[in-house]
Amino acid sequence: MMFNKLSLKIGLLFFVFIVIIEAFLFFILYTNLVNDRIDEIMNNLLARANTHRDVLEDDFTPSTLEHVGVMESASDFAVIVTDAAGKIMIASDPVESEMKDVIRHNDYKNIPTMGKIIEDRWDEKKYIVADSPITIEGAHQGHVFMFAHTNIVKNTVDHLSNQFFLVGQMTVLLTIITIFILSRFITLPLIKMKEATEQLSKGKTKVDLSTDRRDELGELARSIMSLSSDLERLKKDRNEFLASISHELRTPLTYIKGYADLISKRDFSDEEQKEYLYIIQEETERVTVLVKNLFDLAKMDENTFVIYPENIQLSQLIHSIEERMRPVIEQKNIRFVVSCPENLDVKLDPKRMQQVLINVLDNASKHTREGKKIALEVSQTDTDVVITVSDEGEGIPDADLPYIFDRLYRVEKSRSRESGGTGIGLAIAKEIIEAHGGTIAIRSELAKGTTVIISLRRGHIDEESAISRR
Repeated sequence: MMFNKLSLKIGLLFFVFIVIIEAFLFFILYTNLVNDRIDEIMNNLLARANTHRDVLEDDFTPSTLEHVGVMESASDFAVIVTDAAGKIMIASDPVESEMKDVIRHNDYKNIPTMGKIIEDRWDEKKYIVADSPITIEGAHQGHVFMFAHTNIVKNTVDHLSNQFFLVGQMTVLLTIITIFILSRFITLPLIKMKEATEQLSKGKTKVDLSTDRRDELGELARSIMSLSSDLERLKKDRNEFLASISHELRTPLTYIKGYADLISKRDFSDEEQKEYLYIIQEETERVTVLVKNLFDLAKMDENTFVIYPENIQLSQLIHSIEERMRPVIEQKNIRFVVSCPENLDVKLDPKRMQQVLINVLDNASKHTREGKKIALEVSQTDTDVVITVSDEGEGIPDADLPYIFDRLYRVEKSRSRESGGTGIGLAIAKEIIEAHGGTIAIRSELAKGTTVIISLRRGHIDEESAISRR
């Protein structure tokens, strides 16, 4: 609906506040102008009375009185000159009852020498009146009363009111136009951002927004563009992930199905059956490991992957890993060197740490040639325990190092199934190490070898520390 539009809401909000402010300012301006004009009319009236008073003080004679009356008879004002007792001596216009009433009730004793306005109620009375006393040689001789019809004031006020009303209408119109333009100017980027987010919600990850602004809207646009890029990358990674998983599952399942069909349809010798069953078992184990790793990744994504740290002797964990991996490594004619200080207490999850180190050692053994060496060394500082696994293998290209911990990333995409893993182990290892509050890094040089450095803090780890990285 129209009233649900942001530009209209912002425009109405601005309009209400601006109109309130304008009305307040117009009221103050109008009041001041009206009062100034009324004061100006009354001051002019008093000045006119004082002028006649000055003339009469110089020549207080019947002819001068008559001259004053004649002068005002042709004007919009009326003049009445009285003696000291208030008796009318001359009047320029017919004397009305209201004029007589003012003269009769005038307090002659309290009129200053310079005169004063004795009736200023222009909105209630017919006339406003100025009284200027006549003083000759220190003696009080009479008064000059100047009358101005209140229509003069009312017309002035009405004229100002009409002008203000016209200006007010123009101001409101210009305010509406200005607010409409400004609200559109302000909300147009927001509307574009709304449309962009709608495209993102529909799966269209490529959006185009202007990021030239240096204000909050510019920051929001840059955030949306960054989100768009992240979603595009995640979409690409997801597709690659699913394709890789499909490939990883398809191959062993093809082996399993093929050899199972062979065994069930043809007669083979016991030796051949054992060989085929061994292949089926090996491929089944490969699928089991892959599914387990995927299950771990799913728990990490759902923030339900939990480690259970406990105080252990690290040397005992290292020696148990050594006993498990030494036969596998030395079977390939590779030297395996282990160095770990005794009585080194650490707090970690032994099963998860064993999973990490076996994965790293398994990778090292796969890419180290016969006659070379793999070394596992543990060192310590005041704050950290550092576990280093180094090999003299083929190394990793510099271009691949930044992505080595990405899921399903392989340095050689065409690597054989015998020499290559699933590409998930290092991603899980990184999550496990970071769940312990540690870091894992890899240094490598082609044809010289690779070094994996695991750094663990020796401080306290919560009993149940869940990964919450996304």
